[in-house]
Amino acid sequence: MRLFVVLLLACLVALSAPAGAQGRAQERADQLDRLFKALRAAPSEQAAGMLETRIRQLWVEEATPAAALLMARGDRDLHNYAGDEAVADFDAVFYPGGHGPLWDLAEDPASIALIEHMIAAGKPVAAVCHAPGVLRHVRGSDGKPLVSGKKVTGFTNTEEAAVGLTDVVPFLVEDMLKANGGIYSKVGDWQSYAITDGLLVTGQNPASSEAAAEALLKLLA
Repeated sequence: MRLFVVLLLACLVALSAPAGAQGRAQERADQLDRLFKALRAAPSEQAAGMLETRIRQLWVEEATPAAALLMARGDRDLHNYAGDEAVADFDAVFYPGGHGPLWDLAEDPASIALIEHMIAAGKPVAAVCHAPGVLRHVRGSDGKPLVSGKKVTGFTNTEEAAVGLTDVVPFLVEDMLKANGGIYSKVGDWQSYAITDGLLVTGQNPASSEAAAEALLKLLA
């Protein structure tokens, strides 16, 4: 479920994604669980290789929008939060990451509009791991890429190479942030690292989730 957008309202948390398809997400999670169990018990290298191929397909190639808004507001679609009135309900937005956002949220007009409205309203946005990819087409009030001139981080090229998906993902987060004028920095692979620049918080990798969340909470304090 890492492709969820998480919206914070006071002490309430709402989860959302481009197309409310929570059932498909759960089905995929169950499939992955079964495949990982089978991989651990694989009787041969050939069998393990076949299972690893299928896991990669489910994890990346089929990482389509797959969540529904949960908790206090009932099931909704991300597109309900693209306008000024909806943004007024929330204090911040947090994108947790996973490979999925590179295909959907990075290109989704509602997600792009949500971030632009939040920043324009003086409210913070955080993204960790692959989720800084959602900033790809986001613009600031000056019309430039939102990350232009800002200190940012995100999943590194070497981390992507380490998981063997450099040639699978539609774009590399590190390269995109640099190309959009971001002042990109990083630490060693898989180490915790988060940066705050104004209203924007970015984290490098899964290990940075806690640091990014804490940085966001500081902006809300």
